[in-house]
Amino acid sequence: MWFRQPHVIDASIIIQRAVADVFGYYRDLTNMPRFLGDVVAVEPRGADTYQWTIRGPWRIRGHWTVRVTERRENTLIRYETVAPRWRRVTWEVRFVSGPECGETRVREILRLPFGWFGMRIMALLGKHPVTEVGDNLKRLKEVLETGRVLSYRRAVPRSCPSAWTRLL
Repeated sequence: MWFRQPHVIDASIIIQRAVADVFGYYRDLTNMPRFLGDVVAVEPRGADTYQWTIRGPWRIRGHWTVRVTERRENTLIRYETVAPRWRRVTWEVRFVSGPECGETRVREILRLPFGWFGMRIMALLGKHPVTEVGDNLKRLKEVLETGRVLSYRRAVPRSCPSAWTRLL
């Protein structure tokens, strides 16, 4: 059925940092509240399992358990929510050398459950996944290139300590 097929969002960005730096920062999922618009906390819960605290519409807080399902050094990270298959959200993030020396192309593929119907429901709640994925990648770029987030479009405002201390 049309609502059982996941909706796929695919976005990418070029970051002016080496692949090893970008991958090293991203692989630590506790860095995600620094650049993901609705994630306010990430706590490790075991080997490759994390508890995410998410702030949704009307300041409602929710929790997701997220599991890393695959990690290839400087190339790929896959993770997903721990949920029944029909409700599972999955992410695939790829890291490749950019067109210029010292640049990295980050490509994120997000698969959301409930297909077109799920996308419409999220839009009605003020969550637009297509633009949020792009905005999240822009914030990742800002953190890694400048050490702080410059734009909080579609994000929960917060301070962002220097990213450089997390890389060293």
